[in-house]
Amino acid sequence: MDAYQQLTATLALTMGTAWAAGINLYATIAVLGFLGITGNVVLPEQLQLLQDPMVIGAAALMYMVEFFADKTPGVDTGWDAIHSFIRIPAGVLLAAGAVGEVNPSMVIVAGILGGGIAATSHTIKAGTRVLVNTSPEPLSNWTASVLEDIAVIGGIWTALHYPLAFLIFFIAFVMTAIWAIPKIWTGIKVVFQKLSSFFGGNTPPAPSGDSAAIPKKLSL
Repeated sequence: MDAYQQLTATLALTMGTAWAAGINLYATIAVLGFLGITGNVVLPEQLQLLQDPMVIGAAALMYMVEFFADKTPGVDTGWDAIHSFIRIPAGVLLAAGAVGEVNPSMVIVAGILGGGIAATSHTIKAGTRVLVNTSPEPLSNWTASVLEDIAVIGGIWTALHYPLAFLIFFIAFVMTAIWAIPKIWTGIKVVFQKLSSFFGGNTPPAPSGDSAAIPKKLSL
C-alpha cells in the first residue's frame, strides 16, 4: 500500500469510526471487533482491543438493548440524551486510536476532530428523533432506527473496504449537516414551545380593538 492509499485508509477509518459512534456506538464497536477477529480487516494496534470476544459480546448485548430502546417513541429521546455523555467521548477515543502509531500531535488532532464529528452525527440523530416523535404512530421511529443501523454498519464496512468512496460520502454528510442542524434546532424549539404551551396552559389574549375602549356601566 503506497503512502496515498495509506493516508486515505487512515482518514476514512478515523472519520468513519467517529461518525458511526455518534449514531450507534455499540454497533460500531461490534462491527469493528467482528471484522477484525474474523480477519476481514487489520485494525490499527490501538483498536485491536475491540477484537476481544468479551468486548464484542458486551457491545453486541448493548446493541440489542439499544435496538429496542431506539425504536420506542419517547424512550429513544431519553436514550439519546443519556448517550450524549457516552458517544462523543467514545468518538474521541476511536478516532485517536484509528490513526495508529504516529506522533502524539496527530493523535490529539484526530481526537479533536473525532469528538466534533461524533457530536455532529449525534446531534443530527437525536434532534431528528425529537421531531419524529411528534408523529403519534411508531412506524416512523422504527423506520428511522433501522435506517440508522444500516447506515452505521454499511458506513463502517465502506470506510474499511472503499475508503475513498466513504470520504466522498463523508464530505456530503458534513455539507448536509451544515444545512440541516439549524433547521433541526428551529424545529426542536417549536416542539418545546408547543409542549410548554400545552402543559402550562394558554393565557387568554388581552382584549383588543374597540371592545377594549368600551367603559363599564357608570353608576350615578
